[in-house]
Amino acid sequence: MAPHPTLTTPESPAADRKTALVTGVGRLAGLGAGIARRLAADGWDLVLTYWQDYDTRMPWGVQPDDVERLTAELQATGASVAAVAADFEDPQAVDRLMAETAARAGTVQGLVLSHAESVDSGILDTSVASFERHFAVNTRASWQLIAAFARQAPADGGAIVALTSDHTAFNLPYGASKGALDRIVIAAARELGPLGISANALNPGPVDTGWMDGPLREELARRQPGGRLGTPADVAGTVAFLLSPEGRWVSGQLVKADGGFSA
Repeated sequence: MAPHPTLTTPESPAADRKTALVTGVGRLAGLGAGIARRLAADGWDLVLTYWQDYDTRMPWGVQPDDVERLTAELQATGASVAAVAADFEDPQAVDRLMAETAARAGTVQGLVLSHAESVDSGILDTSVASFERHFAVNTRASWQLIAAFARQAPADGGAIVALTSDHTAFNLPYGASKGALDRIVIAAARELGPLGISANALNPGPVDTGWMDGPLREELARRQPGGRLGTPADVAGTVAFLLSPEGRWVSGQLVKADGGFSA
């Protein structure tokens, strides 16, 4: 799938807007799409990444026109949008992405890491290949993205939000790689703070974006204090706050925006 062109509208000139790079935005029903919608509504321009080969391996499969439909939806709000295919298992993918981002969108002030490799397996049945893929995508690429973002950040800094998880048993490679990501984000808050960059990990709890079957959906909803599952829009509101000027004082935190699921 070819990348989508950047669009700048007369109503919202690029000079007056900030740009966020949001990863993992390949499906209309996904967390990344919900976050992108909220940021566009708040006046952000966007660079989005997607990788449909991952969706091909997942139960929900590929919705081949989702990227184009979301891009058009966001552009209709007045946002400039570029969508770029990025395979974060490839160690060179981040360098290529950041070069394309600079060419098409200029400086980026916000970074949202919502991409993930997530294939369930436990201690006894995780393969080396799966373990390494999870750490390449969820951990190594996230560190590369954080470092690359910091190197190009403007003088007044920016904000990083990385979506995480507290999964452990029977989801070993995903949970372990997200746990490592948490430590990287905490390090970023301390190391990049002098550059005016805040960094937080956000745990959204269970959000049904197509991976739940009926019984699981009902079970998790019963466990929620409010009696319902979270939505991408619920998560997006917290991300938008952490990227906003008012949210920049929050840094180095593992934020649980899960409707009380973990209480």
